[in-house]
Amino acid sequence: MFDIKYADISALIKNKILNLNSNEEILESGIIMNIGDGVVNVYGLNNVIYGEIVEFENETKGIVLNLEEENVGVILIGPPKGLKEGDKVIRTGKIASLNVGEGMLGRVLNSFGVPIDGKGPIEGKVFKMPLERKAPGVIYREPVKEPLQTGIKCIDSMIPIGKGQRELIIGDRQTGKTTIAIDTIINQKQFYENGNGNTVYCIYVSIGQKASTLASIIKILNKNDALSYTIILTANASDSAAMQVFAPFSGTAIGEFFRDTGRSALIIYDDLSKQAVAYREISLLLRRPPGREAYPGDIFYLHSRLLERSSKIISDNKIASEMNDVPKSIKKKLLGGGSLTSLPIIETQFGDVSSYIPTNVISITDGQIFLETNLFNSGIRPAINEVISVSRVGATAQIKSMKKIAGTFKLDQAQFRELESFSQFGSDLDATTKEIIEKGKRNIEILKQSINYPYRLGYQIAIIYAGTKNLLKDIPLKKVKLFEKEYLNYLNNNHLNLIKLLEQGKLNNEIRSTLNNVALIIKKKFILNV
Repeated sequence: MFDIKYADISALIKNKILNLNSNEEILESGIIMNIGDGVVNVYGLNNVIYGEIVEFENETKGIVLNLEEENVGVILIGPPKGLKEGDKVIRTGKIASLNVGEGMLGRVLNSFGVPIDGKGPIEGKVFKMPLERKAPGVIYREPVKEPLQTGIKCIDSMIPIGKGQRELIIGDRQTGKTTIAIDTIINQKQFYENGNGNTVYCIYVSIGQKASTLASIIKILNKNDALSYTIILTANASDSAAMQVFAPFSGTAIGEFFRDTGRSALIIYDDLSKQAVAYREISLLLRRPPGREAYPGDIFYLHSRLLERSSKIISDNKIASEMNDVPKSIKKKLLGGGSLTSLPIIETQFGDVSSYIPTNVISITDGQIFLETNLFNSGIRPAINEVISVSRVGATAQIKSMKKIAGTFKLDQAQFRELESFSQFGSDLDATTKEIIEKGKRNIEILKQSINYPYRLGYQIAIIYAGTKNLLKDIPLKKVKLFEKEYLNYLNNNHLNLIKLLEQGKLNNEIRSTLNNVALIIKKKFILNV
């Protein structure tokens, strides 16, 4: 027997009462009322908040999306195996978040940042970032003025994109929307290899695509050595609707990690049409009232709160340190001057940009790149209609040399398109009209580009200069691409310093004279060999 005195027992009880922690966590639980199609209605959980993670008896997790008077609507993250009515559901008190770190570069992840490429867990230090977060306030932003080079001649010259901008890529299926996004990622390789602090970290978010399609994209990126600065997030067509809805938010959280630590990031959402369809499915299962095209009333808010998070952060570290809603995990690493640029992709049906989701995203973004099936089928690749495509940032996001030579380029092409359609009705055209049409045809040949072959900025400026100054007028249309190849090779071999000066924004009379002379030398070969 233990020799315990009554006085000792009394002292122990008093000590326990004095040291009692009244703030100890009280687990709030509820029970499953009904379950089906990945949606669970739970009775109880009176204090649960929107977006909170809840845990079921079999350790499956779900996210709270509906807060009703009698019950709570929960979307399951994992498979519903083993769940049944009457099972207990426990609050975790945690908002949906994922662990982000440098070790994610080159990896393939699911919607919640879990590696699915078979290469083991994420290495290095990780930081917890919330999926949902308020966009930075106006005070903490800077105007978009620093160019983001895509390597695509048509875009960099006429529809320039700036760091922190949101530029929509829109068009029918099989018109090359993903190709533009992938080429933009590949073009960032030169800045990554330079190591001068201009690296743009890329996040590619695949939503509702076939696994085979994603595998081919990964293969292209790997072949072009682009995976070392790229993170791939995927919610395949076989994944649940919840995974497809949350994938873009996870991608944005990763992008914000780079942005808020003073670096540049580019995020591609491929594509938001499929996210909208998945959100509609979830909303109808949650019995939310359907609106236009059966989409819920908050479908606009789904995309606006996602895309509004793309921004250019103010360079002043002192002001940036006071930015709203910064996660505690990265508070000490916070730096100004970072940016998050987004290229959302939307698929249209038969070129109809006036349907619900396309008009929503057009009104949210800072410009659109329209791709047309007719142009694609006629052999113009990328099939961008530069007349109706627009960047609301414009020439502000261009270097001086590009701004000088491309100033009238878009206007010239718009004039060409109009006269070309007009010329189909009559054969008698005056000399000026014929010259405009011939110049426009050669400019279209210049703008054609092979897939996965982005152009260096200096090369773009050099060839577009030749087009805008009508230096190709005597060259047969079929030989314009051959001229371009020889012209750029000649400049690369004999005037590499000039290409570098063009990339620094310089375009003086001496440079113009050299470009004119080189064009003349190369042109002679083609005129003689007609």
